[in-house]
Amino acid sequence: MRALQEEGHEVAGAFVNPNIHPYLEFEKRLEAAHQAANAYRVPMAHEDGYGLEEFLQKIVGHVHERCPICYAMRLDRVAGLASESGYEGFSSSMLVSTHQDHQGIRAAGAAAAAKHGVEFVYRDFRASVMDGVRESKEMGLYRQQYCGCIFSEWDRYGSRNAGRRGGEPSGEEGDG
Repeated sequence: MRALQEEGHEVAGAFVNPNIHPYLEFEKRLEAAHQAANAYRVPMAHEDGYGLEEFLQKIVGHVHERCPICYAMRLDRVAGLASESGYEGFSSSMLVSTHQDHQGIRAAGAAAAAKHGVEFVYRDFRASVMDGVRESKEMGLYRQQYCGCIFSEWDRYGSRNAGRRGGEPSGEEGDG
């Protein structure tokens, strides 16, 4: 947010994450978003409810294409919020991640921008990822350990134990 503010953009936050699982993880991330918005002194909108069911319906049969589907779903909603609120453009915190597909995000952002008549403000924020980590730690924000969906949680934690009997940790360093 700080970089866009320094460029002269009027910044607001939007928490649009129907992909996040489990619900307690969703709540932790929503609270962290509110804390960050307060720290940066920006308004923040978020959708009422927990949109996991809609996310899962969209990816059924398309699990391996879940990320582009998720990008499109989330960025379309943010673009709609930006347009409805009178903003000229929108961006995404996903652009700071070294684990996200920037071409996919950029394509989904451009499609959402065209649909809603607002600009997708693309910036490659990956070079500043460590600054963001430092700032979030200084603010005491909850730090996520995986993208958000149940499949990324499995990729992060479960798949390393997949071949073991019952998925039990082996006791090797790094497990647990």
